[in-house]
Amino acid sequence: MGASPDYGPDFERLREQDPEVAQVLLDEVARVRGGLQLIASENFTSPAVLAALGSTLSNKYAEGYPGRRYYGGCEVVDRAERLAIDRARELFGAEHANVQPHSGASANLAAYAALMQPGDTMLAMALPHGGHLTHGSRVNFSGRWFDVASYGVRRDTELIDYDEVRDLALRHQPKLIVCGATAYPRLIDYGVFRGIADEVGAWLLADVAHPIGLMAGRAIPSAVPYADVVTFTTHKALRGPRGGGILCTAELAARIDRAVFPFIQGGPLMHAVAAKAVAFGEALRPEFADYARRVVANARTLCDTLAAEGMRPVSGGTDTHLALIDLRELGVSGAEAERRCAAAGITLNRNAIPYDPEPAAVTSGIRVGTPCVTTQGMGLQELKEIGSLVARVVRDPGAVADVRERVSALAAIHRPYLSEY
Repeated sequence: MGASPDYGPDFERLREQDPEVAQVLLDEVARVRGGLQLIASENFTSPAVLAALGSTLSNKYAEGYPGRRYYGGCEVVDRAERLAIDRARELFGAEHANVQPHSGASANLAAYAALMQPGDTMLAMALPHGGHLTHGSRVNFSGRWFDVASYGVRRDTELIDYDEVRDLALRHQPKLIVCGATAYPRLIDYGVFRGIADEVGAWLLADVAHPIGLMAGRAIPSAVPYADVVTFTTHKALRGPRGGGILCTAELAARIDRAVFPFIQGGPLMHAVAAKAVAFGEALRPEFADYARRVVANARTLCDTLAAEGMRPVSGGTDTHLALIDLRELGVSGAEAERRCAAAGITLNRNAIPYDPEPAAVTSGIRVGTPCVTTQGMGLQELKEIGSLVARVVRDPGAVADVRERVSALAAIHRPYLSEY
């Protein structure tokens, strides 16, 4: 794509047949090129991933698994799925991989279905402390179908209290222990969780939807050697298409596969499966390891800059791709900070902090992440400036115009989809 995106003949046909939808595509490119994307759960896929997503594999029904389909004519798409499976196993050192889940939530549903029955007890991180809806929230299937005990972080350190996790496990005797989070900036000790699970005879599931790309790039320790089942998404730091996946031991392979199909899903999205294969292949290259390391370095720099500007990082910092920032000392809510940043062309999200006194729609914090800006080629100097810009506009809504001008200048230098990365 150039300054005026050239999508090729397929897009030109779309523009002729449906100019309204075509304009949406153009406007989204303009949006991401005109600002800074600090959503921790987003990234920019490569053009190769996009090409697979827009392919004719979208047309093929392929219920079942390679070599065992319910429809004929799957010999070609079988190759795509086998590539995705083989590359995922190599990338993560896993005994088995299922690449069909449509999302991380679908992957978790399948994993629960494979390991538990409705009414069984699970132990997982509380949503207000950084967990996920599918870890037992009452508004989610996980909280309605299972008896959920929740652990959190300590008030003083804002780190997972592993003693509390063990005590809760001994008290509740869960069938499954879930470790993983969406807004926890520190490393999780999967070895400790493994020991607790073994002590109470529980399965251990690691939901690594957020840090999976960092594990693929060997920037942080992997959960795969410790967990019975690992669920993940492919569209965050892994830089693949929107979708999910499951890694597990050989012992659980058949149970996981049956839980994905036919229990929770029908036909897989074969264009997405092919795009996952592309993303796994990209992550196997040496340059992806460099990318993962830069994501973490950029996140630490952004976090340190915000701290120096008077915006307190929860737990004192970050070890991953994201930081959680407490805004109470500034007297600004997370929702208001999100609005002020959006007006200046900076996209981030409000987020609850541990023991947050504000409701979820307001919050006392924001969450920031560095996968997108790192994909665009930004480094430590740019992240220092971005941190200063975020702090300035959060403190002073009157600075929106000035901050927006500098954001536009940064975005003009590092525009996505102008070249391969």
